[in-house]
Amino acid sequence: MILQPNISHLSVSGLKWLRVLVAVSLLFPLWWAPPARAEEPSGVFIPNFWDPAQRPDKPDLSSIRVIRFLTEDDYPPMHFLTEDGKLAGFNVDLARAVCDALSVACTVQSRRWDTLFDALKEGRGDAVVASVRVTPKLRESFGFTAPYLRTPARFVARAGTAIDPSPETLAGKTVAVVARSAHEDYLATFFPKAERKTFDDLDRARAALQHGDVDLLFADGLTMAVWLNGQEANECCAFVGGPYGESRWFGEGVSIATRKNEVVLRRAIDWALQRVAERGVYAELYLRYFPVGFY
Repeated sequence: MILQPNISHLSVSGLKWLRVLVAVSLLFPLWWAPPARAEEPSGVFIPNFWDPAQRPDKPDLSSIRVIRFLTEDDYPPMHFLTEDGKLAGFNVDLARAVCDALSVACTVQSRRWDTLFDALKEGRGDAVVASVRVTPKLRESFGFTAPYLRTPARFVARAGTAIDPSPETLAGKTVAVVARSAHEDYLATFFPKAERKTFDDLDRARAALQHGDVDLLFADGLTMAVWLNGQEANECCAFVGGPYGESRWFGEGVSIATRKNEVVLRRAIDWALQRVAERGVYAELYLRYFPVGFY
């Protein structure tokens, strides 16, 4: 599973700073520097986190013969077991694409989430590719590649709803959101006139939207994209507005973790990730696993 998103309540410090944020939010609905993206014929936007103007040299790989990736197997479509017991998923295929770009051998081993970082620290793997959301605390002990994915927040409405979310258009609208989460805090900060209806978990919030008990739902875009593409949603709903990805609320992004002293390995993986994007492999994987895009 994903390293649990930082959805604990995040208070805004300083009334002056808050006023500046709210003022700017009225001008810029997308509160982050979005990745470059291209639209496929399917209408799905493909994110690109790598600057084509920056072409770093390929690192010296003489010390790297194999990369042992560690992941999990219970968070589809990111990483999961197929019916015949094989590891699959966006992260798994991306790891293999990295090794292919580097022309090195590759293994991808599944472990329980709570053992991944201990295994990495003890040298039983070289890198963790398990949708790790980078946090300051993790940076104290591990090194990280550049982000290969970000998970912005999105509004979801019932299919056919014509609304472009803004502080004005959401005034008086009922919005489902998980209680004491970063999403609730963001909603209160930038859409103060919306009527927040909080739920203890996302399942109940989604049910409220499906049953028409609320006008919209505000939640993690990746999680909602997987739900919208599944049978449970039954084509009830669709994204509207956004995306919203300000790092203060929704983190720095998803990266591959290594031991802190593995500088050459991180540079090699970063170089390979850019090559994977340039070759179109990243776009192919994104479309395969996210037919409903979340950007």
